[in-house]
Amino acid sequence: MNIIQTKGAPAAIGPYSQGISTGKLLFTSGQLPVNPADGAMPEGIAAQAEWSCKNVGAILEAAGSGFEKVVKTTCFLADIADFAASPPSPPAPAWR
Repeated sequence: MNIIQTKGAPAAIGPYSQGISTGKLLFTSGQLPVNPADGAMPEGIAAQAEWSCKNVGAILEAAGSGFEKVVKTTCFLADIADFAASPPSPPAPAWR
């Protein structure tokens, strides 16, 4: 089992890892829409979804993987009205 860490995504703020790999499997932690460079959280669901996907992408890249190998994603929304702005599955190429 390998712990995955990257400065390309926000650091874990609790007792967990950004990602864990075992064999050919990689599990990533949920990602807040935070810019890891300055800690800022953007306004609006579209920008927040983009940053969350960028952060997951950074973890995938640090593990030597990518969105093309993602099997499942889960996106939690506070308001179902924001569903239309949530990321496609898999995320759009611009977010990679």
